[in-house]
Amino acid sequence: QVHLVESGGGLVQPGGSLRLSCEVSGFPLDPYAMAWFRQAPGKEREAVLCISSSGGITYYANAVEGRFTSDRDNAKSTVYLQLNNLKLEDTAVYYCASVDSRWCTDDYDYWGQGTRVTVSS
Repeated sequence: QVHLVESGGGLVQPGGSLRLSCEVSGFPLDPYAMAWFRQAPGKEREAVLCISSSGGITYYANAVEGRFTSDRDNAKSTVYLQLNNLKLEDTAVYYCASVDSRWCTDDYDYWGQGTRVTVSS
């Protein structure tokens, strides 16, 4: 049974940082790329970035490039999304999704339940 579980969200002030985790179970993380999405209230789901099986990053949202990054610890079956210099506009539920490839394609297999990030003064 496959599960992706995000954690690490919460309330943070503008300019602050959070580190989100996506823990995978039910399949080996090592061979697969992983993607991060977010959905702000009242807005469509937005692809943020993707990390390949080898750790390369593909950015999908211009608004986050230079502020967000990702890394992975395959031994811990966990992928991380590092959120830096957070802005009010970053408020959203953040989701991780597995990719059916070593590379960052748009073939998504499994999704987590999301973790909420709220940026507020």
